[in-house]
Amino acid sequence: MSDQQFPKTGLETMITPDNCAVILIDHQPFQVAGVKNIDVTLMVNNVVAMAKTAKAFGVPTLLTSVIKDRGGNILKPLTDVFPEQTPIDRTFINTWEDEKCVAWARETGRKKLVFAALWTEVCLAFPVIHALGDGYEVYFVTDASGGTSQESHEMGIARMIQAGAVPMTTVVFMSELQRDWARVEQAAKTAEIILEHGGASASSLAWELQLMAGAAG
Repeated sequence: MSDQQFPKTGLETMITPDNCAVILIDHQPFQVAGVKNIDVTLMVNNVVAMAKTAKAFGVPTLLTSVIKDRGGNILKPLTDVFPEQTPIDRTFINTWEDEKCVAWARETGRKKLVFAALWTEVCLAFPVIHALGDGYEVYFVTDASGGTSQESHEMGIARMIQAGAVPMTTVVFMSELQRDWARVEQAAKTAEIILEHGGASASSLAWELQLMAGAAG
C-alpha cells in the first residue's frame, strides 16, 4: 500500500494514448435501472462515446461485469465497440479485488488508469481508491458513470477526490487524448465520434461540414 499522491500539475499529468488504460465497470441492466443522478440515455451515450474514443486512439480497454447471469450482460452498444473481447465477469463488488482485472491492468504497463462505472459510490469508488493505494495514477469519468441518487453520486466523487483521484467528463477524456488538431488521422476519428454522440456539438459540426462542402463546391 502507498499513500503517496501523484502530481496534479504539469504536462506529465495529462493522459495520452500511450500512457493510460481504461476500465469500464458494470454497465449492466440491473445497475442501469438504479441510476438516478443522470438521464440514463445520456449516460449510455457517454460511456459508448468514451469506449469508441479509447478504441480510436488505441488505448487498452477492459470491460468487466459482476455476476452477469443475475445482473445481465454488459449493454450491447458497449460490447459492440469491442466485439473481440470477452468481458471479465466477477463476484467481487470491488473490481480491484479481482486478480484477473488487476493482472490485466498490470500487463498493460500503463500507470494511469481511467475508470467509469455503475454505481459511482460503490463500483467506481472502491477500485479507484484501491488502485490509488497500489500506486496508480487514477482518473474517473463522471458522466459515463452514475449513482443511485444525486447525493450518492456526489459523495462518491467527493470521496475519490479526497483520496487523490482526478475527475473528468467524456468530452475532456476525448479532448485530452486528441490534444492537437494537427493530428489529422486521429482528428477524423474524433470528429466521427462527435457526430455520433455529441448532441448539440454534433449538430454544429454537421452544419459546419455542410457549409464547408458548399464553399468547396
